[in-house]
Amino acid sequence: MDDKLLADAAATYNFRLGVPTPLAVTPDGAVLYRRTPARDFAADLFELSPTGVIRTLATAQDLLGATEERLSNEEKARRERTRTATRGVVDLDVSEDGATVMVPIGGTFVLIDRTSGSRTVIDPAGAAYDPHLSPDGQHVAFVRDHALWVVTRGSAPRPLTAPPEGHEDGVADFAAQEELGRTRGFWWSPDSREIAFQRTDLRPVDTLYVSNPRHPEQPPVTFRYPRAGTANAKVSLGVIAIDRTAPATQPDAAFAWGAEVEYLAAVTWPAHGPLTALVLDRDQNQVTVLALDPVTHQTRTLLTEHDDAWINVNVGAPAWLHDGSGFLWLTERLGAWVLERRDRTGALVAQLTTPELGLHHLAGLDGDVAIVVTTPAQTCQQVWRVPLDGGAPQRIDHEAGVANVMRAKHGVTVIDTQLAGGGRTVVAISARGTHELPSVAERPSLIPTTVLETVQLEGRLHNVAVTRPRAFDSTQRYPVLLKVYGGPHALTVLDARDTYVMDQWYADAGFIVVRSDNRGTPGRGRTWERAVLKDLITVPLEDQIGALQAVAARHAELDLSRVGIFGWSFGGYLSALAVLLRPDVFKAGIAGAPVTDWALYDTAYTERYMKTPQANAAGYASTSALTHAAKLTRPLLVIHGITDDNVHFAHTLALIEALYVAGKRAEVITLSATHMVPDPKLNLARELVQIEFFREKL
Repeated sequence: MDDKLLADAAATYNFRLGVPTPLAVTPDGAVLYRRTPARDFAADLFELSPTGVIRTLATAQDLLGATEERLSNEEKARRERTRTATRGVVDLDVSEDGATVMVPIGGTFVLIDRTSGSRTVIDPAGAAYDPHLSPDGQHVAFVRDHALWVVTRGSAPRPLTAPPEGHEDGVADFAAQEELGRTRGFWWSPDSREIAFQRTDLRPVDTLYVSNPRHPEQPPVTFRYPRAGTANAKVSLGVIAIDRTAPATQPDAAFAWGAEVEYLAAVTWPAHGPLTALVLDRDQNQVTVLALDPVTHQTRTLLTEHDDAWINVNVGAPAWLHDGSGFLWLTERLGAWVLERRDRTGALVAQLTTPELGLHHLAGLDGDVAIVVTTPAQTCQQVWRVPLDGGAPQRIDHEAGVANVMRAKHGVTVIDTQLAGGGRTVVAISARGTHELPSVAERPSLIPTTVLETVQLEGRLHNVAVTRPRAFDSTQRYPVLLKVYGGPHALTVLDARDTYVMDQWYADAGFIVVRSDNRGTPGRGRTWERAVLKDLITVPLEDQIGALQAVAARHAELDLSRVGIFGWSFGGYLSALAVLLRPDVFKAGIAGAPVTDWALYDTAYTERYMKTPQANAAGYASTSALTHAAKLTRPLLVIHGITDDNVHFAHTLALIEALYVAGKRAEVITLSATHMVPDPKLNLARELVQIEFFREKL
């Protein structure tokens, strides 16, 4: 085994440290981005000018000094929801004119003048959650003690709202943050005079207590977590003026929606166009776009769309045109995503793309064109410009691999590409040229041998990745490791060489590593993705086995009498069920942070695919690892963080107990960690434990 590679991967967070992360584009075309050193999690703030000149705006050390940054439980949870492992400069806001940058750090708000470099520190005089700068750069709004606050330059912070007992203002609820892609709970008006905010009645939601037995001196952290079939938070939207002198118990304008609305999926307040909300029903079969008028308090329905299975959101729409004449909308009505232009009333003006483009999401607007990301072959991603006047789309990225738009604004499109040939680039493309945001990330010391293939299963093409040892001997047969995720909204077979660095490390230990993407994953149209409705295990497991067997039929070096399976999160769930249900195929499995019973997972994700336990009792039972625990005949290793607030440790405890009652047992490793495991020493140990487990069992 390559011990140096493993140590390097652990120390660099799998070579992700040191990669620039764009945070904003200013009106003059500059790109503001954060970047850590190659082996440190503390990020500094940089600026790329429109002509390609780099300058440092602030370092974490400058902003923090000798002070150690201490995060509240709420901020830790927010970063967990956004999968942010770095510290230092994490977020920022920029005033509408681009002159002022606000960086929240160390419990203060640092305002940086981009021209002079001068800094003004605003002390919120207490714990501040999720601060945001007003468009005019004069105020910062934030949340404290469940209320919405504001602080103006040169003045003391003051509360704007006083929510009733059991309510909170300005905070996105768990379902919105974790499953709907919305992390914000309040939005400034374009003129900086008002704030639209979410008011959440938390009283119906179960309170969970996440404790850390590794540190019994620490009190448990409380979370409002709605498990499948239980009550969600009750969410409403209001508007408050910031010039009030005393906190208000009720918003200046409150907006009502029907009892069928369960989720507030997105909110936008454009400079030209109405305050707009995107709402969903409980089963997520119906999405509605609402226009809200803070003056008349009226709510207008602009668009409603229905899907018998479920509606996907968090795809960049609705997006209002810059002149307010209408908005862009994405729909899967035709069987695959297409982009539409709608007028101010919601009426269809034009269909701008066809299903054949392979649209993935809308990334932004650049004048009279839309910037979109496509998945033409599922294994790759591309970036295209789509003219709003109906002209032909044009591709604007030029590298083979997996390209994603990080920012698209003010005539600049920032594209992050994992290259097919290895490496990663982040570039800013504008009329002034293409400029790279420099990376200081280390490169892996090996080149994966991975080959991408396709196999046919009942007429369907499935993508597969096969990684062999670098010292491969074609006369030998090798045990096989199936590396899986398999859940909705994520792919594992990608045309990006460095994605397979750790696969190569496992392969060099004497295995052949296989990945495949089953039905239920994105990028292959509505029918492919909706194949998992009401049953999240049967189709994914069937497809994974089918693809594995098809590859082995083609390549005799794969020894299917010695197959192990491993994955994390949904991949952990799939691994556990694979060992329980198909011991004829899988001789050993490792389940990392597995969902073991969908009744223990959250409402918004679980019910989207499984519907409620009350409506699909048989489906919940048949897809639960607890139901099948007595079938365990193969070695199973379960790894789980005891402070995981996403897939709670209760999942693993429930499985352990079900196995115990059935006279079965599995190996269990607990980590003092959350769902993310950024700690280098824990990552290093995990890989070593996993490879030794598979060596022993296979």
